[in-house]
Amino acid sequence: MLKIYTRNLGNVAILSLQGRIVIGETEILRDVVESVCQASITLDLGGVHTIDAHGLGVLLDLRQRILAKGMRFGLMNVSNPMARIFEICKLNTVFQISSTVEFFPAMAREQRASFAALKSCA
Repeated sequence: MLKIYTRNLGNVAILSLQGRIVIGETEILRDVVESVCQASITLDLGGVHTIDAHGLGVLLDLRQRILAKGMRFGLMNVSNPMARIFEICKLNTVFQISSTVEFFPAMAREQRASFAALKSCA
């Protein structure tokens, strides 16, 4: 069963997925992504242990829909076995994939810039 936990960090919605992204368990992922109205969506795949061809297709479809709305779509915390699947399918060149270490320093820089802009208005 796929479980999804949502966190909002500024203009980024991080969806932490737990379980399997497989046929029969992806509708909840589609529903949650469609309900998020953020500037960017990042899927945290750290808790995902299985993905099938249908799941890869769903990720591609979600990416296309989010990019069509002018938002960013990325993946983070992709395990080594999952990264190998993305590599074999050449999807590592399609998706923006980062680790937590890479993702959060970038978030910190964005938040500092926003805070500095707000401070200058005061």
